[in-house]
Amino acid sequence: MAAERKFERDLESLKIDRDKRRSDEPAAWTKWWILTGVAALGIFALWRYGFAGAAVVEVDTVRVAPATTRGTGAEVVLNAAGYIVAHHKIEVAAKVVGRVAWIGVDKGDKVKKGQVVVRLEDDEFVARVRQSEGNLAALQAKLNELEAGSRPEEIALAKANVEEAKADLENARINIERARKLTGEGVLAQQTLDDAQARYDAQAARVHSLDRAYELVRIGPRQEQIAALQGQVKQASGELAYSKTMLDATVIRAPVDATILERNVEIGEFVTTSFVGERGAKGYVVSLADLNDLQVELDISQDDFAKLERDQDAVVTTDAYRDREYKGKIVEISPEADRQKATVQVKVQILEPDEYLRPEMNASVAFVAKPQAPGEAAAAKPAITIPASTLRDGNSVFVLLNDRAVRRSVTVRRTTSSGVEIGEGLLGGEDLILNPPASLQDGDAVKRRQT
Repeated sequence: MAAERKFERDLESLKIDRDKRRSDEPAAWTKWWILTGVAALGIFALWRYGFAGAAVVEVDTVRVAPATTRGTGAEVVLNAAGYIVAHHKIEVAAKVVGRVAWIGVDKGDKVKKGQVVVRLEDDEFVARVRQSEGNLAALQAKLNELEAGSRPEEIALAKANVEEAKADLENARINIERARKLTGEGVLAQQTLDDAQARYDAQAARVHSLDRAYELVRIGPRQEQIAALQGQVKQASGELAYSKTMLDATVIRAPVDATILERNVEIGEFVTTSFVGERGAKGYVVSLADLNDLQVELDISQDDFAKLERDQDAVVTTDAYRDREYKGKIVEISPEADRQKATVQVKVQILEPDEYLRPEMNASVAFVAKPQAPGEAAAAKPAITIPASTLRDGNSVFVLLNDRAVRRSVTVRRTTSSGVEIGEGLLGGEDLILNPPASLQDGDAVKRRQT
């Protein structure tokens, strides 16, 4: 018995007190507060490291002292960034509506002026030309007939008809004379005389009519008739010329020596000359441009606009080929400013472009000061020197261009008491960001701190 009681006591000690367990669990409101706190921490972290990172960073800048460009010896007064564009980009369109039957070019092909690039189906236009040719030929034959006048045979026939009518008239006259005599003698009735008189009068009218017809045949057609038919011939000739022009328009040719930038149609597609929908007929067949006539398009801040003028020299470089420089010249300054961006558009002509340049490439332009008059040449400029605080990792800097931080690699020559001398990577005139934040990346949006 003692052993049994001991076993029951041990079993009771192993039971779980469910009321006590429920009292130890956190209440529902406690769980709600925990979840709310976690969510708040998440939102704060997102704001701190997400939204804050995307915000525009305010920076301090310093402008690099003007230096000299390689091979020019000219002082740089301003640096700007823009895009290379074709001076004249042409979208070659069709003059007629039709379906593409043949294409002879592709993107990147070089074409000569007058070279066929696209042919349209021309069956309908060929038929119109033939119809116009037939109409013109018929009218021309009628005109030739009028201008030539009556043939001798026609004149002779008309004259013979007149002579025959006169003979009949003479016979009628004799009959009426005989009838008048016999009627007076009472041999014939008055009705016989009246009939003879009527035949005579009719024959006289016929002679008069044939005589006038003979005269018209002998003289020929009136000048007014000839002039009217000449007008019809001219009209038919114009219709034929128009039909031939429309037929020629089905063959689309390159207007200038150029390079194909875009091929806009395929065989079987429809080309129109009217409104073009997004998925409807095409408005042009190819776009092309002369890649030997390139410009750089830039938006210059109004604060720097006074440093530039027409025909000012410049040096152009591209992000793709930083080691290649191209001479340029300002050829166009917009007559009006952009009020929204507070800029003025300037175009720089690239004087000697090569195959390395492409439209829509990024380009940097260093505008140089005008050359000094003879005898006023300044001494050689020292190397470009920048503050040490602008360097990142010892070999790059951030340039402020169009409200963006653009990272640029540089070559350091040496460090002096006045700063760091740069051998390659800067031309002078750039706005460098002082003490760039560690989180600043290439292309980040920045703005100059107002001081």
